[in-house]
Amino acid sequence: MKNYEEWFSKFKANIASYDFYVDFNKVYKNASELKIELNILNSLVGSKNIEQDFIKIVEKYPETLKCIPILIAKREKTLFCNDKDNSFNFDFKNMNYSINDYVLFMHKTGLFDLIKNNIVGNLYDYVLGVEVGLDSNSRKNRSGKLMENLVEEHIKNAGFVKNSTYFKEMKLSELKTRIGNKLVELHNLKGLIKKFDYIIFGKENIYLCECNFYTTNGSKLNEIARSYKSLSQKINKINGLKFVWFTDGLGWKESKKILKETFDVLEDIYNIHELENGIINKKIK
Repeated sequence: MKNYEEWFSKFKANIASYDFYVDFNKVYKNASELKIELNILNSLVGSKNIEQDFIKIVEKYPETLKCIPILIAKREKTLFCNDKDNSFNFDFKNMNYSINDYVLFMHKTGLFDLIKNNIVGNLYDYVLGVEVGLDSNSRKNRSGKLMENLVEEHIKNAGFVKNSTYFKEMKLSELKTRIGNKLVELHNLKGLIKKFDYIIFGKENIYLCECNFYTTNGSKLNEIARSYKSLSQKINKINGLKFVWFTDGLGWKESKKILKETFDVLEDIYNIHELENGIINKKIK
């Protein structure tokens, strides 16, 4: 039987790869979609009469308005603003207020000051920087994807074949369709989970797998540990089904006691160290 403290001591601080920090392909793609309009707006940089110059540009090239939200790091094309006199819900795709109201927006958000005072020299370069900053918010999701990819590599190395003996993000309904009435008890899982990260078809059992990696703590981790404990107890009562949880990361440190409750009842809970030492070959057959 595994020792919890020893098992937990093998948890990794990070699994970041070089492309984890910024998805530059996404950054370049998003910025390039606005490149023409941003270059038109570049004529406002250092303007001595920025209000009138802005009005002339928008009247001649109304499509330039769609660039404005990203200049304040927003992807939405409608932005709500409230002041002591009025409330506005600006539409930057299709103008819904007068041009003077948009001039007011540019003033009050500080964009006119940013542009006319040469604080930035090129709006396209500026947007590249904004996109880098916004993309950093996606790192949390990328941690999960990195763990999924890592687990998948070990599944492949164990000899399983994608879309033949293992499936990625398979819905429970798809599993029911695939196996027919072989496991009638599957209906007991309805409402508990819609799909699994991986479903592996072994010779003896079908393995329903979830995987995640946490670098930081949060209340969500307690909920996840308890829900997987409950889920595993229900799945493992069904003959021919096994629940497998691959998890790691020092984000579990503050939720260590809660994780132990699941560890104590879940036979198939594994960390990266175990994956690297061939646990899939040993346990999933």
